[in-house]
This record gives sequence, C-alpha cells and structure tokens, in this order.
Amino acid sequence: MQATGLVREMTGGAQVVVMEQDVPAVKALKSPAGKVQPVDRVIKDGETVTLGGTTLTAHLTPGHTRGCTTWTATVPEGGRNYSVIIACGGLQEDARLVGNKNYPEIADHFAQSIKRYKTFKPDVFLASHAWFYDPAGKYARLQKGATPDPYIDPAGYQAWVANMEANWNELMAEQKAAACTAPRARVA
Repeated sequence: MQATGLVREMTGGAQVVVMEQDVPAVKALKSPAGKVQPVDRVIKDGETVTLGGTTLTAHLTPGHTRGCTTWTATVPEGGRNYSVIIACGGLQEDARLVGNKNYPEIADHFAQSIKRYKTFKPDVFLASHAWFYDPAGKYARLQKGATPDPYIDPAGYQAWVANMEANWNELMAEQKAAACTAPRARVA
C-alpha cells in the first residue's frame, strides 16, 4: 500500500478503492515521503468497480487484514466467458491465530474466509501474491504451447484453498496446545 500514491501519479489519477474495514489501516500508513495514503472510494462487501469494460465484484475475505478484498469478474475470451478470481492474501504459515493482541478476531476471520473461498468456482485463479498461483510458471508453460491454457486453473485454486484450510487447522491445534501448556503467572 505504500506505493499507492506513486501508482496513482503514474496512471494519471487512478482511484484508490478500499474495503471499509481496511480504511483505518490504510490511513495509518505513510508514504516514504510521509504523506497519508489516499482513499478515493470506500466500498462494502458485494459492491462493484468497473475498469474499462470489466466489472469486478468485491468480496470481504478478512484474515490477512480486516478488510482483505477478493475480487471476482466474468471475462470473455475466444467466445467463452471465464470466471476470474483475484484472491486476497492467504494465511501465512507462521500466523499468530491464538492470542493475537493486534488482531484478536483473526482466527474467526480466517475461518469465515476459508468457508467463503470454498463457495467460489473460478476458471482463472489470480491472487495478491504471485507465490499463490505461480504466474511465471504458467506464462513459461504458455510460451511453450501448453494446452490446455495453464491460466485456466480451477484445480490450482481449490488446492490453494485446501492448503490454507489445512494450515489453519494445524496452526490452531499447535497454538491452542501451546496456550494450554504455557506457564501461568502466579498471583500473590
């Protein structure tokens, strides 16, 4: 988010659209020059943004941040419509889910988002971080003539969601067990 102002400047004034739950965090960020990050439009779950001829729908998928926004769209290509998802940040392998003082509701938020991610059935899987969906590998396979198109990847999306759920389950079990065995402070 710290490069938002620069992107805005380079594009001649692109709007900064932020899910309402992330507005406080975005406004708390400062650019390297100390400027407050711009917010041009605050959106809610289910609202749309149109870019050119494509309309994207915003879906609140909290966990990575309170307002983590996953976008979906239908994109026509070659006489067919494809369902596209741009997934928001997933669950980090070392996330603090139990006893997180900065984000107490994080475990519940990730659980809600995982449940929601399971409802999406995209043809094309994109995400906020490249390591979620391997765009470079897909591009390399496409350049070599891979068929079917490697970007048509519903299985990759389902695997990403399944991995996030498995990671959530593992972290919750480990962190709950650690919380139960942690020494308690003595009260005098």
